[in-house]
Amino acid sequence: MTDSMIMLRRNLRHAQRYPGMTISGIAMPILMLLLFVFVFGGALGGGLGAEDYIDYVTPGIILMAATSGSMATAVGVCVDMTEGIINRFRTMAITRSSVLTGHVIGGVIQTMVSVLLVIGVAVLCGFRPAAGVAGWAGALGLLALLTFALTWVAAAFGLVCKTPESASNAALPLQFLPFLGSAIVTPESMPAGIRWFAEYQPFTPIIETLRGLLMGTPVGTTGLVAVGWCLALALGGYLWARTRFNR
Repeated sequence: MTDSMIMLRRNLRHAQRYPGMTISGIAMPILMLLLFVFVFGGALGGGLGAEDYIDYVTPGIILMAATSGSMATAVGVCVDMTEGIINRFRTMAITRSSVLTGHVIGGVIQTMVSVLLVIGVAVLCGFRPAAGVAGWAGALGLLALLTFALTWVAAAFGLVCKTPESASNAALPLQFLPFLGSAIVTPESMPAGIRWFAEYQPFTPIIETLRGLLMGTPVGTTGLVAVGWCLALALGGYLWARTRFNR
């Protein structure tokens, strides 16, 4: 635990001294929110109108903020693996697992801050959630679980890639996969093949659960599916990252 906290402090100091990656991870979802609400909102919302469309699209943009934070973790892990610091760590009396643990916890903290900022901007733009205390607790808990899962997957990407540039590109599908779900429009409006993919890909039940929790509508079994996907991604990312790091 002590070694992990030391590595966490190290990673947070890196984020403070080199804020470009953190700022881009925050700015991208906010720009997406402004674009889809004020530029495309009238067309995409159709009969809903721009005011109702922001209530539909904001949960998807919030989820994109969670996926965008994974890029910083992938790049940070890749930098450590390629610039020689791991060799220095091997000469020191520290726990091996603390290196990745520090990256993951640091990534979760930064991403959750980004998520809260996106929610604040959405409220300023007209987003009006109907969730109570339990709804907000469930939504933030689901986002934290998803962020934890995606950060482990991103850490595995950082271990596999040979350069920081390729690590940042490897995490891009995680950021844009929500577009092929129910983040922007309903799957029913998509062509048959894409609609099938949108309905069964991991992010769609997570978006629908988040939307239901924030807007106070029933979640049903979709919540269990969303939690199951998050746990599966977390376990798969952790096992993949641990195996690559030990190798």
